[in-house]
Amino acid sequence: VEGREACEARGGDASKTHWLETTSITLTQVNGQRKYGGPPTGWIGPAPGPGCEVFICCIPRNMFEDCLIPLFQIVAPLYEFRLMMNISGQNRGFAYAKYGRTMDAEAAIRALHLHPLQGGVRLVVRLSTEKRQLCLGELPAGVSEEALLNMLRVVSDGVTGVIVREAGPRGRAASALVLYSSHYTASMALKVLVQAFKKQFGIFITVHWLSGSSKPRHYEREEVGALAYPGPTPVGQALLTPTCFQSVRAASHDPHPQHFSRSCNAVGCLRRVCELYGFGVPLYDVRYHTNTNGFLCVTYSVLVPGLPKPFCGAAKVFPCPSTNTMKDEAHHIAAKQVLKAMALWLV
Repeated sequence: VEGREACEARGGDASKTHWLETTSITLTQVNGQRKYGGPPTGWIGPAPGPGCEVFICCIPRNMFEDCLIPLFQIVAPLYEFRLMMNISGQNRGFAYAKYGRTMDAEAAIRALHLHPLQGGVRLVVRLSTEKRQLCLGELPAGVSEEALLNMLRVVSDGVTGVIVREAGPRGRAASALVLYSSHYTASMALKVLVQAFKKQFGIFITVHWLSGSSKPRHYEREEVGALAYPGPTPVGQALLTPTCFQSVRAASHDPHPQHFSRSCNAVGCLRRVCELYGFGVPLYDVRYHTNTNGFLCVTYSVLVPGLPKPFCGAAKVFPCPSTNTMKDEAHHIAAKQVLKAMALWLV
């Protein structure tokens, strides 16, 4: 790859045209962004999961894909690269690069964060939040998840899951959390759902990102850790059914050793949340230690494949008559603590 000084000195559309003609790169203009790949020609393997995309900002306005894509391909093959553009043909100063593996995205951050450019400018590279969840409000009371899912699939692409929060008292409107297959499909839906529901179904709804922020992602605060979890806002209730949420939350305040209850299935709740976010199936590792006062001490580690670190902790439980019951109880306690750590509780 040639030096950055030479690359930056070329600049302009002529340089980009020459680069496109001499490489196999194809760029597609879509809704204010220019896109490469997703996947590129010849890509082998599955589509990347969470944690594989990096956000790039502080890009000079005269720098384009002919400099940026080769730079980020030094680290590993790119699955996708998107440069945000304005109507005048200038870039908007930020882009997204997606790799095939989380380790490649992490390597790109280590290698290219604060990479020096012309005039003392340095690139900023960090993990992308990859928002994929939209919140819908003002839905008709009594709308079912199946009906809403069918409606959404008529007017938008990439819908993978829906959870409806039941309408409140006095006939208040229902709300819902909608999960899309990618940030791109979610952002496209954000632009069309209000008008599409009005035109297709005669329904006036509201739509916003799960965080409740209307700002573009590059203006959001930096997140701590590899992934951002939804905060304890009213929207967060939609991730769990009301019965499940209330029973699990009530059990979390019990100061006494835990008893497993089928009506309070934290394991099922955690699995459902992980499925909606595409994190994979949680894996449990529990160990038991005897205690002199008649309790068992349980230490646990719960690995959620889509998250960077396992959740670890300990709790006291009453001895159970069977191994299977003890295992269920330990898994329930561990799942409940993981849900709390993921900030899905109203406190």
